[in-house]
Amino acid sequence: MEEQLLLFFTENAQIAIFFSLLINIFISVLGVIPSFFLTAANISFFGFWSGTVVSFLGEALGAIVSFYIYRKGFKTVSKSLSTEKFPKVKKLLDVEGKEAFYLILAFRLFPFVPSGIVNIFAALGRVSLLTFLISSSIGKIPALMIEAYSVLQITQFNTEGKIILSIISIYLFSKIIKSLRKYQKS
Repeated sequence: MEEQLLLFFTENAQIAIFFSLLINIFISVLGVIPSFFLTAANISFFGFWSGTVVSFLGEALGAIVSFYIYRKGFKTVSKSLSTEKFPKVKKLLDVEGKEAFYLILAFRLFPFVPSGIVNIFAALGRVSLLTFLISSSIGKIPALMIEAYSVLQITQFNTEGKIILSIISIYLFSKIIKSLRKYQKS
């Protein structure tokens, strides 16, 4: 996918930034597609720092558009859902102000928390657009820097390095799944 984006960016260099931002917004609205391939294409095409900035802007814009769309689309659905059976979910949806700011910031700082989930919960909750915009954007900076640096290192890896990274990723992913299952049981 990265190669196809690079080819597209090369053929349309004058509007590559616009398309990168548009693709990032689309990824964010869908909420389930990881954006690392786009970050990789941005870094390869624009260079490390410029590509990281383009990715950051795209992710920030994507989060805002997603928040707005989810809030408009899900507000009517959320009124019919009862959260009384799920007190942790209810508490999460009821946060406002500073508490919401720090909660969204914390979720954004963890690079393995899917952005779509954070966007959906924020949109369903009581957090303001401004609070979401600021906390989400600040929280994306370190996570995106980790992603950008990782992408840069992976593109420079040889086959052996990529195999080692894959094994480590599978191991970490299995640990996360186990801890989530433990959390669900409690």
